Amino acid sequence: MDVPPPRSVGLVQSADENTTIELTGRDRPGLLSEVFAVLADLKCNVAAAEVWTHNSRMASVVYITDEATGAPIDDPDRLGKIKQLLLYVLKGDRDRRSANTAVSVGSTHKDRRLHQMMYADRDYDVEEDVEEENGNRPLVTVENCLEKGYTVVNLRCGDRPKLLFDTVCTLTDMQYVVYHATIIAEGPEAYQEYYIRHIDGSPISSEAERQRVINCLEAAIKRRTSEGIRLELCCEDRVGLLSDVTRIFRENGLAVSRAEVTTRGDQAVNAFYVTDASGHPSVKTETIEAVRKEIGLAVLRVKEEAYSSSPPAQEHGKFSLGNLFRTRSEKFLYNLGLIKSCT
Repeated sequence: MDVPPPRSVGLVQSADENTTIELTGRDRPGLLSEVFAVLADLKCNVAAAEVWTHNSRMASVVYITDEATGAPIDDPDRLGKIKQLLLYVLKGDRDRRSANTAVSVGSTHKDRRLHQMMYADRDYDVEEDVEEENGNRPLVTVENCLEKGYTVVNLRCGDRPKLLFDTVCTLTDMQYVVYHATIIAEGPEAYQEYYIRHIDGSPISSEAERQRVINCLEAAIKRRTSEGIRLELCCEDRVGLLSDVTRIFRENGLAVSRAEVTTRGDQAVNAFYVTDASGHPSVKTETIEAVRKEIGLAVLRVKEEAYSSSPPAQEHGKFSLGNLFRTRSEKFLYNLGLIKSCT
């Protein structure tokens, strides 16, 4: 079996206002703190970022500008230094020879790019000695419908925002075409059924491929399912803010399982999902309060996840591909070419 590169750094020259950094590698406590510290030392301002972790892997897309000018960074020597130092951080103390660096050209949708990065990093590979409670694992089945010439994919899991996007993007990136779909969202649970074929029109042809589809869809569902306590930071933005905040997390024994970093005008609006250093979502209240006092009780708040048990009205009930594109998210998927209409 081919072993994927344990970590990589990619730089994308954006045509807009930022330079985009793509990072993948082995997750560990304090990694995000070290990444942001390097960027601060190199006079890079982080305008936005998204960080996902799953199955001991990490992927992130970070948008940076020059601290002094606020413009994208395009100097080749400086970009080379940024890549080299970030790659050194990702390598840590293990597997020094197996790191690699990649440079990409162009840009894409951030969430879809994160799925592609984690898929390429093989975060879907499941270790045999790792068992998961059945209640936390999505139910995915893949069977061939011989009389129709399709492969039928069924999945059932807890409903959440962007679930449809995540599953369809994954099937598309695996080079499958969705010909028909049925989506049901009732209360806290979601059910999805897809009729798929390869691009050449053939169904899935082997047990190994069938299991791979199951593993990849399970991974796609769980990447965005955040574990831990959600901490929301809202304050005046400044260079080095993320480096300081994530350093305080690390010094108090907290690991970041997911992060969403944005700026709105001169305000930083960030969300961090934190666990203990071992990855357990239960964190002592006194630890969280100590972190809040150090960062600022008024700017760092604990946010309880409050997804409604009833999805929005337009997502209720059952609908098939014929009326699948009525909501904005489904129209977006169709415009990206992720679903093929077959009426």
